[in-house]
Amino acid sequence: MPLLIVITGILILFLLIAWWKLNPFITFILVSLFVGIAQGMDLIQVVDSIQKGIGNTLGFLVIILGLGAMLGKLVADSGAAQRITSKLISRFGLKNIQWAVVLTGFIVGIPMFYTVGFVILVPLVFTVAAATGLPLLYVGMPMLASLSVTHGYLPPHPAPTAISTMFGADLGKTLVYGIIVAIPAIVLGGPVFSRTLKHIKASPLKEFVNLRPLTEAEMPGTGISILTALMPVILISLGTLADLFLPPELWFSKILNFLGNPVIAMLLSVIFAIFSLGISRGKKMKELMDSVGESIAGITMVLLIIAGAGALKEVLTESGVSEYIADLLKGSAISPLLLAWAIATVIRVCVGSATVAGLTAAGIVLPMIQTTGVSPELMVLAIGSGSLMLSHVNDSGFWLFKEYFNLSVRDTLRSWTLMETTVGLTGLFGVLILNQFV
Repeated sequence: MPLLIVITGILILFLLIAWWKLNPFITFILVSLFVGIAQGMDLIQVVDSIQKGIGNTLGFLVIILGLGAMLGKLVADSGAAQRITSKLISRFGLKNIQWAVVLTGFIVGIPMFYTVGFVILVPLVFTVAAATGLPLLYVGMPMLASLSVTHGYLPPHPAPTAISTMFGADLGKTLVYGIIVAIPAIVLGGPVFSRTLKHIKASPLKEFVNLRPLTEAEMPGTGISILTALMPVILISLGTLADLFLPPELWFSKILNFLGNPVIAMLLSVIFAIFSLGISRGKKMKELMDSVGESIAGITMVLLIIAGAGALKEVLTESGVSEYIADLLKGSAISPLLLAWAIATVIRVCVGSATVAGLTAAGIVLPMIQTTGVSPELMVLAIGSGSLMLSHVNDSGFWLFKEYFNLSVRDTLRSWTLMETTVGLTGLFGVLILNQFV
């Protein structure tokens, strides 16, 4: 019965958004109420769960998305993004521009949370596409495939790191194996898959990209452009390195951890950008604040939609969906790697959050680590692959992609969902192959 209710709820979600064109935020609240009540939750408990889901989701994302939008707008308006773009094109050439953005997404994606990397790099993707005349998804999908894979597979991202600790997996081995598995997943999900999307027309939000080509004199220097754009990467990386190599009780380690906190890193990066790309180049503070104000207006609905997805995720979690699915899949005789991937996939489809799917699946399959002798590092990667599968309308990443690229729900399913499924399947095959050698 719980599974039928969840399937019905997801079907209603599809119909209300795709067929009746109801606002996604309103739809999420309605479906959350339906699922909670149908699952037997107390009426007040359902409302509390919705409020908790929205609060927990926006508590972090509203800061990250807001500051990320400001930084992206400043980088775009100042010409820094165009300067970086010109260097990418000159260094890699037009024919190899996809590999340039893949490399950028991979390097940035390792130390940075997915949402932070998304809001920082997507404006650069818009500028690259505008400057080269290439289709937006042809340029953007390789970047997002890199960010998604690093988010799902590699420490120090939250889910892979937490699961590694839970399984007693070696973080170094997990990272090495993860990179081995990630490379083919990114290649297939990014440059290869994006070539099939030429029929889908995407357009960037106007708030995030300046399409007017700037002259050499109008653009900042290459060094300051790269430093400003990658300031969050640098600060977060310092915090990560401090966690890995410095004793936590050292005052220097505490400072680096503070600076590397995503919220602090984004705040400092925006302040730095205001001076490096604005005031130091003769711009007035009012002009700069008008610019960042416009960027916030452009992400208001994105924030509400993500909040709605958070509400539904919380109702599904508190109503016991994950435990019910776990009971259905326990006792299976299939490969523990395949079973872990399948459990993470099912929870991902029902709940939406890759992190929730990964951690929940890890708790279910934990006994298999001791009883089957399977590599704990490969189990981490199998779960990570499953947690990326079949992203759809209950996943905040789905809506982030849809709104930023101005796509319909149908086209988002044909692009984003298929890309996530491609990297999830490729990751599974990579893990199964690697299992023959480790």
